[in-house]
Amino acid sequence: MRFVLGIDIGGTNLVVGSVAEDGSALHALGTEPTGAEAGERDVLDRLIALAQRTIAQTRREIPDAEIIGVGVGAPGPLDTKSGIVLLTPNLGWVNLPLRGIIHDRLKLPASLDNDANCAVLGEWWRGAARGTRNAIGITIGTGIGGGIILDGQLYHGSSDCAGEIGHTTIDSEGRRCKCGNYGCLEAYASGPNIALRACEEINAGAESRLSKYVDGDLKRITAQTVYQAAHDGDELAMDVVNDTAKFLGIGIANLLNIFNPEVVVVCGGVTLAGEHLFAPLRREVTRRAFKPAVSVCRIVPCELTGTAGVYGAAKAFLDQAGHRVSANA
Repeated sequence: MRFVLGIDIGGTNLVVGSVAEDGSALHALGTEPTGAEAGERDVLDRLIALAQRTIAQTRREIPDAEIIGVGVGAPGPLDTKSGIVLLTPNLGWVNLPLRGIIHDRLKLPASLDNDANCAVLGEWWRGAARGTRNAIGITIGTGIGGGIILDGQLYHGSSDCAGEIGHTTIDSEGRRCKCGNYGCLEAYASGPNIALRACEEINAGAESRLSKYVDGDLKRITAQTVYQAAHDGDELAMDVVNDTAKFLGIGIANLLNIFNPEVVVVCGGVTLAGEHLFAPLRREVTRRAFKPAVSVCRIVPCELTGTAGVYGAAKAFLDQAGHRVSANA
């Protein structure tokens, strides 16, 4: 049985798994914290070790397993043709020849694509966007990324920058983003910035039970903390989630008016907020986007929680290697 090793490099976690060539199975899934603060070499060493363990476990579980290649999803911007990570604001990598490093250390052919592209491609291949021709995905985690499927093909643009949804401007004089711009969607609705907005309100005197979830240490508040408090009825947390829905709704409405997709898939921990997020988000999109675009588009949470990037990285390798697999397979 033939497998592709799918590697998903995120700002928070590294995830690796062996994906069957037809996408029907995922084996030996492993993960560990990215630990970017330890530096580039440490992250790469641990990533290679995790990949090697995944390969070994796959071969133990399936004695006739053949690993035919490695698909890597990494934060961008990238040069996918040369396999270079040009810049990763959340990891600090600059001009890193990642594809070559993976190939040399694992002794397998490799491909490189944007991590958000991979997550969306995974959802289109085996998840919530399966069976569509035009789909958009937004990945919300340490940062915000995105991917665009047009007429059944992942769209990269002229220089691999298509799909950088997190760095679209929603407020021309807004918050400063890590990319250097002001008012980016990521500066408001990424996981760390959801937590930051809640902490700012508490420090400004707003009443909230959020501090009780972290024993009074506001630095420990995460987006997940905010979602849980909103679920429990905390008014400040609910306001933060509602504002997040508004910001995302603005961004998604713009995408509907430009691309007219059949589905928008929202990926990442933000989906834990459930209908506290999705109900006001859909209302905001309905209010802002053209009705014909809204009427044909579903806005849904991801199905491949934690594994979309692994599936998509494997699919990207298959596509780049010329192994075409139908989205309906």
